Amino acid sequence: MNRFKKIIKSKPFIVMALLVVLVFLNNTSLFIKPSGEAPVLLAHRGLAQTFTMEDIQNDTCTAERIYEPEYSYLENTIPSMEAALDAGADIVEFDVHITKDDQFAVFHDWTLDCRTNAKGVTRDYTMDELKQFDIGYGYTADGGKTYPFRGKGVNLMPSLTEVLAHFPDQFLLIDVKSNDPEEGKLLARYLSELPEDRRSKLAVYGGDEPIAALKEELPDMRVMSKATMKKCLIPYLAVGWTGYMPAACKNTELHIPEKIAPFLWGWPNKFLDRMEHADTRVVIVGGNGSDFSSGFDALEDLKRLPEGYSGVIWTNRIDRIAPAYNR
Repeated sequence: MNRFKKIIKSKPFIVMALLVVLVFLNNTSLFIKPSGEAPVLLAHRGLAQTFTMEDIQNDTCTAERIYEPEYSYLENTIPSMEAALDAGADIVEFDVHITKDDQFAVFHDWTLDCRTNAKGVTRDYTMDELKQFDIGYGYTADGGKTYPFRGKGVNLMPSLTEVLAHFPDQFLLIDVKSNDPEEGKLLARYLSELPEDRRSKLAVYGGDEPIAALKEELPDMRVMSKATMKKCLIPYLAVGWTGYMPAACKNTELHIPEKIAPFLWGWPNKFLDRMEHADTRVVIVGGNGSDFSSGFDALEDLKRLPEGYSGVIWTNRIDRIAPAYNR
C-alpha cells in the first residue's frame, strides 16, 4: 500500500495522469454540442439498381446480381440523378471514363462487356458511339432468365458535359475510375473552364495518379484519393490529439469507414468540428474500408451512426434513407 502511494505521488505518475486528462479533455465530444443540423445525404450513382455485396471483387459483373427491381432507374444516368435529388439527396456521386474523342463518359465499369451490348472500353469509342449502346442490356435478377432493362438503355449514357449542364447548381462528386494521370490533367483543364463558384460545388476522387495530376493543375479543387487520405489521417492519428490540424487535412474530402471512425481523435463531434473549420468534407461509409461503396442503405443502418451525426452519409438507397430526415 505504501509503495502504491509513493507511485501515485511520484512526479512521472502525476505528469502522465495530467497528460491523460489533457488528451481526454482536448478530444472528448462531451462538451461539443451536436450542430443540430441534419446530416448531408450523398446518393452513390444516383438512385439505381442495387445488388448483393457478397464475395464481390473489383471485376465482378454487378449487373448480373441485382435484386428484384423496385424502380426503373439505371445508375449513372441523368434520370437516376434526378430521382435521387427528388428523393432528398444533397450530393450525387457518379463515375467517369475517358472516350476516344477526349470527352468524359459517365459510366462505372472498367469495360463495357458486363452492362452493355458492346465490348471493350470507353476509350475505344467516341461519345456519340457510346450513346448508341444499350446500358441496360446486361441486368438480370434471376441468373439470366430475364433481362428487365434490355432495350431500355440506348442513348442513356451521358457525358460529363451533359450532366454539369443539366445540374448547373447541384453539389456533385466525380469519381475518376482509371489510374491514368493524363485523365487527371484532362479533367483539370475541363474543370478549369468552369466558373469558380460552379467548381466550388464539385469534388473529385479516384486513383492516386489522376487525382495528384488534377490537384497540381487545380490547387483549389476539393479532391480525395487513398494517397490524400493517408497524408491527412496518418499525421492526424499521430498528433491530432493535441488539436493540431495537418495541412493535408485542409480543403479536402475524407471518406471514413464506420468501423475506423471511432479511432479518430475527437470522433464524432470534435472531429467533425475540426474538419469543418478546415473546410474539409467528412463522408461516412459502411464497413471497415474493404469496400468504399458500402453505405447506409436501410433505416436500421442509421442506428449505427453516432447520435446527432451531422456529416455526410453515403447511401445506395436514398429513397429509403431520406424519409428518416423528413426529406
